[in-house]
Amino acid sequence: MAKGKLSGREKAAILLVSLGSENASQVFQHLTDEDIEQITLEIANLRRVGNMEQEMVLDEFHQMALAQDFISRGGIHYAQELLEKALGGEKAQGIIKRLTASLQTRPFDALRKTEPSQLLNFIQNEPPQTISLILAYIEPNKAAAILAALPADLQAEVSKRIAVMDRTSPEIIKKVEAVLEKKLSTILQNEYTDAGGIESIVDVLNNVDRGTEKAILDSLEEEDPELAEEIRKRMFVFEDIVNLDNRAIQRIIREIENKDLSLALKTASQEVAEKIYANMSKRAAEMLKEDIEFMGPVRLREVEEAQTNIVNEIRRLEESGEVVIARGGEGDVIV
Repeated sequence: MAKGKLSGREKAAILLVSLGSENASQVFQHLTDEDIEQITLEIANLRRVGNMEQEMVLDEFHQMALAQDFISRGGIHYAQELLEKALGGEKAQGIIKRLTASLQTRPFDALRKTEPSQLLNFIQNEPPQTISLILAYIEPNKAAAILAALPADLQAEVSKRIAVMDRTSPEIIKKVEAVLEKKLSTILQNEYTDAGGIESIVDVLNNVDRGTEKAILDSLEEEDPELAEEIRKRMFVFEDIVNLDNRAIQRIIREIENKDLSLALKTASQEVAEKIYANMSKRAAEMLKEDIEFMGPVRLREVEEAQTNIVNEIRRLEESGEVVIARGGEGDVIV
């Protein structure tokens, strides 16, 4: 069978077979259940693959991987220039054309490569709708750093706009990028692009410091209680510790430094504190209470940082599957 007649699934099947079972299993971890099912079926139906056919698929994959790497480093024009030098104009154009069929470069690509401090200076005087559109498209950790540096009143406004954002047409994006003197990627398709929404602002708030997170949620609570509640359902905040079961609390305590725990409980509610004490030995709980009692005055920022560290550790344990946190009324937490 000629390479040009192979379907995308057939090429994927040949590639994974060529990589071997161990490497293929690593690839499967990044695929959806549907993709895994389809490719597994394709592998099962795969006839004997000749060496030439296998080499052609591997060569195509290597070229596509190089092209994607070049695009991520310098954009599509940079990628095409390097590919033309390496493979010739016609072959380079073919690779770029195949990539544009499946790869869509998100808007504001140049801005995503800019340091948060520089980007903040660049956009802080823009209207809230412009700032929210940009933050919805860049990485959550960068968006979080910028959001935290904005004035308090603007933080809530931008957060709300991201949360209620649905779809943005390419025309609007082009206008915004023109104002910002940035060009829309040449491989952006003429269709609506998804950005923003509840999950977007949750990702951002999960990356800001504890003080900024609380200020934004409190402000949203006053302006739009339903939206604030919906956002809280998708997040895990420090106060949610009271909703964890005892086994989860005990697992978390083993991962937290005593200094962070004592600082975090300095301003914690009685309910949160009792939940922690109840899952420690009597001696350990007494020592922790003594540490807090003799700690003396501390900066609120230090307390918030300690609470953030604990929340981040809980989220890490959730991501690793060691703790499962029910969200949005899904039921009790299980470990």
